[in-house]
Amino acid sequence: MTDRVDKQGLQVATVLADFIETQALPGTGVDADQFWAGFSGLVDKMAARNRALLAKREDIQGQIDDWHVANRGKAHDAQAYEAFLKDIGYLVPEGPDFSIDTGNTDPEIAHVPGPQLVVPIMNARFALNAANARWGSLYDALYGTDALGDLPKGKGYDAERGARVIAWGRAHLDKVAPLASGSWADIVEIRVEDGVLLPALKDAEQFVGANGQDAFFLKVNGLLIQIVVDRDSTIGSADQAGISDIILESALSTIMDCEDSVAAVDAEDKVLAYGNWLGLMKGDLTEDVTKGGKTFTRKLNSDVTYTDTAGKSVVHKGRSLMLVRNVGHLMTNPAILDAEGQEIGEGLMDAMCTTLIAMHDLQREGGNSLYGSVYVVKPKMHGPEEVSFACEIFDHVEAALGLPANTVKLGIMDEERRTSVNLKECIRAAKSRVAFINTGFLDRTGDEIHTSMEAGPMIPKGDMKDSAWIKSYEDRNVDIGLACGLQGKAQIGKGMWAMPDLMSAMLEAKVGHPLSGANCAWVPSPTAATLHATHYHQIDVIARQDEIKAGGARGTLADLLDIPAAANADWSDEVLSREIENNAQGILGYVVRWVDQGVGCSKVPDINNVGLMEDRATCRISSQALANWLHHDVVSQSQVMDAMRKMAVVVDEQNAGDPAYRPMAPDFDGIAFQAACDLVFKGRIQPSGYTEPVLHQRRQELKAQRNH
Repeated sequence: MTDRVDKQGLQVATVLADFIETQALPGTGVDADQFWAGFSGLVDKMAARNRALLAKREDIQGQIDDWHVANRGKAHDAQAYEAFLKDIGYLVPEGPDFSIDTGNTDPEIAHVPGPQLVVPIMNARFALNAANARWGSLYDALYGTDALGDLPKGKGYDAERGARVIAWGRAHLDKVAPLASGSWADIVEIRVEDGVLLPALKDAEQFVGANGQDAFFLKVNGLLIQIVVDRDSTIGSADQAGISDIILESALSTIMDCEDSVAAVDAEDKVLAYGNWLGLMKGDLTEDVTKGGKTFTRKLNSDVTYTDTAGKSVVHKGRSLMLVRNVGHLMTNPAILDAEGQEIGEGLMDAMCTTLIAMHDLQREGGNSLYGSVYVVKPKMHGPEEVSFACEIFDHVEAALGLPANTVKLGIMDEERRTSVNLKECIRAAKSRVAFINTGFLDRTGDEIHTSMEAGPMIPKGDMKDSAWIKSYEDRNVDIGLACGLQGKAQIGKGMWAMPDLMSAMLEAKVGHPLSGANCAWVPSPTAATLHATHYHQIDVIARQDEIKAGGARGTLADLLDIPAAANADWSDEVLSREIENNAQGILGYVVRWVDQGVGCSKVPDINNVGLMEDRATCRISSQALANWLHHDVVSQSQVMDAMRKMAVVVDEQNAGDPAYRPMAPDFDGIAFQAACDLVFKGRIQPSGYTEPVLHQRRQELKAQRNH
């Protein structure tokens, strides 16, 4: 049983109440009575509406299911389908053109394109690494990954590989910051004379300052590049110009995630999440790290300073701008019960608590936001009505905490089809708050499958990337964002590169994101952020956005509503087996860590032992894909169960080196294995195909079992 205390009619877990009153509130100027009264008022005002919006989701989904069942066996009538979606309120009328009026957004949001990290807030080490990934060594990123086409061999320094790294770095400088004459590869000295960099740059304005004769700062498309000279270092002593490293401004922003990448199912979990967010907002989060037998304390990096060409001292941020992702409108959490003893919406809890905690940053100099804003990313919203509801939640939170209106800026994740088809109106609903829209292939595909579950068997998930709806989705997201005036005020983002070990492939492929007009895109690690930053040196995203605006709208609503059902589901046994096992392996590899160890995001080896970043979004698409094929008898329950058991053995083998891992085979009766099966065999009836209800229930079950 959870110990609770009454706070203004809310039954709050004692551990959470103590955290709020002894750690989160002091220093904010908000007293406990004010906070709990505001929180209780939020629940009284919003909880019933939250439940009504969720009921509306289910009602609309039921009508769509019925329409597809009624039209089964007929040729799909796209016009009739679109008219039907309008009739039921799924497609809302589109209003006149407008521009957002969001104010006080930091440069990392409004003006400077660059990489964005997403990390689980419950892991302090990951959170600190991400916040400190504002700057990264290009040399280290190239040397330690396969970015050059191969991996380093042996443990000692390989001078031949080092020379290749240096050559790559010099060639990159030649492309993005060329000299007035000659090549960076040929220089023998770099220095500043009378505020001018020598050797001279083709564009002299790219040089913005220096730290003596040891570090020289260039600016390319808004991003800083720091060239470090140290002739006494191993690298610098062998370099004819003495250059020991090239440091890139890398992860401009980081989403500290309370949602898809964490496993937070009770008050203790929420306190851990909120505690780390508090440390980041106060600037005092630390974590002891042991490497190579040595222990050191990791903390937030200091700012970077240099002297500009006019001789003035410049302070530049040493940390990513931090956003916090709250949970969506669906889930509740037992950390707080309302007056009737019902769990309150976890989204309401996150809104109140993460905003309160961010007040510590608003009240200090040189912290996270220099413009007095709090950045909240809100996921899994279905259409403009739910976006408007989120804005009303933050209206109340700001009033309760004594904050100016629109202090909280909202990130809208365009990952549900009802949001995609109504994106303009979703942005309008948050036009004074919106600071971020993005696309996410995985969750969006999971919702695509679930929404059209009754339309027939879907094409394999790997084929989704070539479907008409996904291209329209990606293009329209940028076009609509630009048409609504996000340029210069907000981020337009693209999704994750999910293979953290395949950096050479990322360098080839991910340049497509800035080319698409997106001014940020997700990467899986600080190293990936440094490598992805080179794409923003090559592509002037603001100029690219101007080209896109001049070129006219791309993609159509008709394409966006094109259902990715298979024209012929007569796949070979080999294709079916591969698809079933691939999905089963991914689900099991993720779920077993989620349920047994509380790990919400991890690098999970796929069926070919390629490490993939897995979170609830990847799990959603895999489970919905199998649920769809089961529902339409493409595969049988026994086929899928056989694959689940076979892949459980594979996952056990892949995790054999983890002492905390609990094997699923040979009994297949553990809670984690049952959870994975629930996601597949009960996937069709999960709300919007989400994985959270099953995962939370099973994780709570396991924690209760361990506590007895």
